[in-house]
Amino acid sequence: MTPRTKEQNEEIRLRRLAQIRKAAADVFLDKGPLLEIRDVAAQAGLGYGTVYHYYSNKGDLLHDLLWDVLERAGEWLVAPLESSLNTPQNSPDAQREAPPEISRVSVSGEAPAGRPFGLAAAADNGNPAATDSRSASRETAAAAELEPVAAAGVRLLQLWAEDHALFLLHKLAGEGFAALPEARSAPLSAAFRREVLAPLAALLETGRAANEAAASGANAAEPPYRLQQAEMLLAALVGCASLSLRRGKLHEEARDIVRFLKL
Repeated sequence: MTPRTKEQNEEIRLRRLAQIRKAAADVFLDKGPLLEIRDVAAQAGLGYGTVYHYYSNKGDLLHDLLWDVLERAGEWLVAPLESSLNTPQNSPDAQREAPPEISRVSVSGEAPAGRPFGLAAAADNGNPAATDSRSASRETAAAAELEPVAAAGVRLLQLWAEDHALFLLHKLAGEGFAALPEARSAPLSAAFRREVLAPLAALLETGRAANEAAASGANAAEPPYRLQQAEMLLAALVGCASLSLRRGKLHEEARDIVRFLKL
């Protein structure tokens, strides 16, 4: 048998890591902190020794899982945010001041060259079914002519249905990543604030929140309050999505949840 090349070994390693992390997200949603490495191995269809070779404890596994998914956590906001910022000049919305530009940088501090940070890169992961599903979701949202905030909410819920690790990230972020030691949770919280909360706050400012402020003559909320609004919105989505996710109905019930929350 011809020995595998270094590139082939690396490909196998990355595929195994993705398989383990996906299984860990599924198990964590069911068992929470009671998750064990043997549970992940069973879910992934791998031997205990194989998983243990990559992760000797569940703390390291959860930590790596969250950082990995954070790299694709903010892309659901890009299209609605760009749409709100590119409003035609003769429209009423164009009279309102655009929010400051949100810097989209990766966890390492550098944006991937030639493309936006996040899910756009993950879409090319060699999974045609997932890519087709995401494309169909975008087309459905566009056809319904939803407001940017509502369209983003539907998109996020549908992504949670497809990617349980993404849901887990948002759920644990709302808990301050308390499942991890502070030395690990603090950097994650800061990165989540930068990659998800800040862009969502900008979208809220240009969307429904801006319309309400214009109608009432009130001033726009200060940045800290916009971040709090973003946190509360995500917490509401997580809470409403949990039951639908467990029943396997989240993708089809995403619009009902958004209507219920009146986004």
